[in-house]
Amino acid sequence: MSNGPLLSMRGIGKRFPGVIALDNVSLDIGAGEVVALCGENGAGKSTMMKILGGVYQPDAGELFMDGVAVKINNVTDSMKLRVAFIHQELNVLDNLDVAANVFLGREPKNALGLIDFKKIHADTEPLLKRLGLELSSKTPLEKLSIAQKQMVEIAKALSLNSRIIIMDEPTSSLTLTETDRLLELVLELKKSGVSIVYISHRLSEVEHIADRVVVLRDGKNAGELPKADICHDKIVSLMVGREIKSSYTASTGAKTPGFFKVRNARSSRYPARTVEFDATRGEILGFAGLVGAGRSEIVKAMVGLDNAGSAEVTIGDERISINSPADAIGHGIFLVPEDRRGEGLVTGMSVRENTTLPSLKKYSTFNLISKERERKVTDEQIKSLNIKTPGGETLVLNLSGGNQQKVVLGKWLSMNPKVMILDEPTRGIDVGAKAEIYRLMRELADGGGVILMISSDMEEVLNVSDRVAVMHEGKITGILEREHCNEENVMNLAVGKTIAAAKAAVN
Repeated sequence: MSNGPLLSMRGIGKRFPGVIALDNVSLDIGAGEVVALCGENGAGKSTMMKILGGVYQPDAGELFMDGVAVKINNVTDSMKLRVAFIHQELNVLDNLDVAANVFLGREPKNALGLIDFKKIHADTEPLLKRLGLELSSKTPLEKLSIAQKQMVEIAKALSLNSRIIIMDEPTSSLTLTETDRLLELVLELKKSGVSIVYISHRLSEVEHIADRVVVLRDGKNAGELPKADICHDKIVSLMVGREIKSSYTASTGAKTPGFFKVRNARSSRYPARTVEFDATRGEILGFAGLVGAGRSEIVKAMVGLDNAGSAEVTIGDERISINSPADAIGHGIFLVPEDRRGEGLVTGMSVRENTTLPSLKKYSTFNLISKERERKVTDEQIKSLNIKTPGGETLVLNLSGGNQQKVVLGKWLSMNPKVMILDEPTRGIDVGAKAEIYRLMRELADGGGVILMISSDMEEVLNVSDRVAVMHEGKITGILEREHCNEENVMNLAVGKTIAAAKAAVN
């Protein structure tokens, strides 16, 4: 066995149509080492790891395990080398139970050559306990939250007895408690000799667990930091080459209190509880709460996406009826969903097609679509949002996660929203792109829009919101004015406590 790195990736190159994703990139991983792979969206992090995971094959370069050259032609080859990949976008099957997902494609067989379901469940239960996941291995995936599905992905990686585990934004859908448990687990795995490649835009996590930080920029190596030098500012400097300010910026636009009113909003998840609030024209109203508090569900009810839900909505002095998403869109109420790939985009279509899809009538004459007009608006959004793409005809599936999110934003921004609802708008997005999205949100608010932002990132909620509405188990427990927005107040409300600093949802 070699005394050198456990893994070496040398001179890796990868091209997609119109995009150079990786250009002569190298990476070493030591045994029992936690290496954080950082960079802006589109820097090549996920592409590099997908090559190691067998999802992509490199156009150039070599891979070595224990000093021996290896070829990884597919996911099976990667698994045989005991490499596990926990993808940012969930890779589970909702129609199967937990255990079947954990051992999918690797099912043990009994003496008759049939799948040994008893063994699958017996082997899965200890993994769930190790993760602190209190659910049965027989639970169907369709009944789990996004956070729980993420933990099932981690259980799958543990079941491989992996030497290297790649974690791509593993905490993006986890609660604070689940995140703490995951970080503890990473350190436990390190002690047992497992190597971790950790991709995250939550730099506080990187500072906490990484032994070394490797930074990519525009598909190339930008530098790396040893343990002693790892800090937020140095990582950001290597990532973007400029200072990123994330502190709260006060609104400068005119305000219209009570411009957007919601009454008797109910979701199918919490049908016995109602949500009521007023939002000011010209403000960013943040929605905080623990995973499962019902924030996403209530906004889906507001825009007609919940068949069993309902809400009474008023914009200005007009009481409006919303029975479907088309009704909401017609009144200028747009939702940027948490699941951008599943609910916000058609990934097999181009940037142009996605940008203009909800408003094709604007670009049509006698039912004939003008591609020229489509291209003009698309180019404006690409420039305004700084979308990294060769052009409007590039397929969305070839863009990074952060740039896909910008396409979703551009789609609605081109339609001049009155109310923009953003559900986890920066999930899996780098610090540079986050700053751009925060700027756009503030510009929209200052221009007279109402911004409702749902976020599980406490720092984001406190740094971006003018006011914060906190939810617990399907209801708003209080709304905090700016001067009372702090972590302690938010967390107290999030667990259902009543505090003096919080106002009632509707005064």
